[in-house]
Amino acid sequence: MAKEIERKYLVRNDGWRSQVSSSSSFLQAYIASGKDRSVRIRIMDEERARLTIKIGRNLFARDEFEYDIPLSDAREMSVQALGVVLEKTRHRVPFGDHVWEVDVYAGTYDGLVVAEVEIADEKDQPAIPDWIGQEITGDRRYSNVTMATEDLSEELLNGLSFKTG
Repeated sequence: MAKEIERKYLVRNDGWRSQVSSSSSFLQAYIASGKDRSVRIRIMDEERARLTIKIGRNLFARDEFEYDIPLSDAREMSVQALGVVLEKTRHRVPFGDHVWEVDVYAGTYDGLVVAEVEIADEKDQPAIPDWIGQEITGDRRYSNVTMATEDLSEELLNGLSFKTG
């Protein structure tokens, strides 16, 4: 079993763009959701797909299981998604000893930019780049499953002082 431990932040400016090592477009759809678990499919670059199961109430550290699935199955499941199908481009940005993932949302959440960093231990304190803003780790509104199943676009986008383009 894999354990996902991550910290999540809003992004304050475009300072990360010059440091991007790779990018992928994602279509992310939730096909099941409960109080302490979710099942999602993710289509990456319209070329491959993964099924992910996350279990645990803590948004900071959860059990995570991921499996490659046929692209055709993922497309079929995405049509039956709960709520909003999330669209985003994920940019990988090396900084210090970690690789940050900067998600630039499109579609329903167009303008939202969030960065997360996976860490090995809950006590780890990664170096914070100057383009990072407010920490939102544990804020359920920024959980992808919540964004998909509750459509918080108006609430989350209205407070943004920085939008990327």
